[in-house]
Amino acid sequence: MKQPQETKPLCFAGIIGQDKAKKLLRRAVEQNRLAHAFLFKGPMGVGKKTFAKTFAALLNCQNPQGHEPCGQCPSCVKFRSGSHPDFIVIEPEGAAIKINQVRELKKVLAFPPLEARIRVALLCDIHTMRREAANSLLKTLEEPPAQTMLILTADEAGSILPTILSRCQTVPFFPLPQTEVAKILTQESGIEPESATTLAAMAEGSLGRARLILAKDLLGLRREIIDHLLRLEPNTPVAIQALGELAETAAKLKEDLSELLELLATWLHDLLLFGHGAPGAIINHDLSPTFPTARRRWSDSQLSEKLRLMDMARKQLARNCNPTAVCEVLFFGLL
Repeated sequence: MKQPQETKPLCFAGIIGQDKAKKLLRRAVEQNRLAHAFLFKGPMGVGKKTFAKTFAALLNCQNPQGHEPCGQCPSCVKFRSGSHPDFIVIEPEGAAIKINQVRELKKVLAFPPLEARIRVALLCDIHTMRREAANSLLKTLEEPPAQTMLILTADEAGSILPTILSRCQTVPFFPLPQTEVAKILTQESGIEPESATTLAAMAEGSLGRARLILAKDLLGLRREIIDHLLRLEPNTPVAIQALGELAETAAKLKEDLSELLELLATWLHDLLLFGHGAPGAIINHDLSPTFPTARRRWSDSQLSEKLRLMDMARKQLARNCNPTAVCEVLFFGLL
């Protein structure tokens, strides 16, 4: 139940986009019609957690400025520093929220808030929640303790039990404008505008996903793999050694490996688009010099087969197959 540290002031004005979410919750506050449980549903990395924390700060602010928390009162200071005792954050342990986490939360909620007018429990990524954990949460969602609000966040593509959905008011979140994502990436990291534009397009409007790709240098590893695929000859000792080493490097990404494979898949899609004269839909602008060479090397049918191999590798990883072996088979198949 650890809260993330925050150095910037909490304010809705600093959250990019999400005008519909802002309007819905502003109206709920104005009309004093707050739900006991909200579900913030939308793509990863578009500000759902920051939005939830800001909303919790507003609900408990001692001197709100219009529709914004003041940022100066003792409550706001504690929210910003991540030390407010009545803001509880539950995040997945490993791959999922487990039943022991829900049970611990229920024990905490059995006592009154220490100082907040409205205690807020934030459960992140509830699409990862196991069925037994979700069932354990149902009663609390239906009848939460007094002075308590539950905010759940979920990936737009994630599976959520209907019994959870029916007990929450859903607030939709949307991808961010790619131009804004690219602008922020350029300001934060100093990368070239072309790379920032490519990264924003790959992340499909998710600033969090774009930051992850950048932090893990997945673009660099993607380029290295592609350079080898275009340079090496199949069934040679050099190719066997090089692709084996790349497979080991890729496997070390663990949970981020699927992100790397997705980046490679977008490049293969771009090659098909390039071959059919559709440059406007291309994502990997920074790799455009590789397109002519790749198209001379592979036909449409060969590219389609490589995309099939990519999809098969992702399914194997989802079944917990050995990642190094999966990458080795895939990379040799892509060559």
